[in-house]
Amino acid sequence: MTAVRVGVISDTHGLLRPEVLSRLSGSDLILHAGDVGDPAILDALRAIAPVRAVHGNTDGGALRDLPATEAVEIGGHLLYMVHIPGDLDLDPVSAGVSVVIHGHTHRSRIDRVGGVLYLNPGSVGPRRFDLPVTMAVLTIGPDGIESEIIELEG
Repeated sequence: MTAVRVGVISDTHGLLRPEVLSRLSGSDLILHAGDVGDPAILDALRAIAPVRAVHGNTDGGALRDLPATEAVEIGGHLLYMVHIPGDLDLDPVSAGVSVVIHGHTHRSRIDRVGGVLYLNPGSVGPRRFDLPVTMAVLTIGPDGIESEIIELEG
């Protein structure tokens, strides 16, 4: 299996920074963990790579039609997306999930709990409080899953 590069973003809230597009270039897949804010953002992301997205608590209109959760299988690894971590509707260990991806808090996070990687890419949208503008990249290959948080200029 060749390594797969997955760009992971969340909480754009209608703002798609040029640096985000640049950093996502070369991705094989883009995951958006909710609070998209504008359907045009998903269209712009699709110009780079296939996109899978869930709706966030502030998404309305057509964005409300996005699923609340999304499962994506890559190279034998199951990735599971939900916007609000407290809305996780399954036991990741029992379900064989390798990575739980969420947004909502605007605070980036990489943790391992019970063998499951929990990833919050942070927010690439409007700056909130004094939190940095961040996104993440997952590299899924024959040796497993590597994760990285990328801080943007913002």
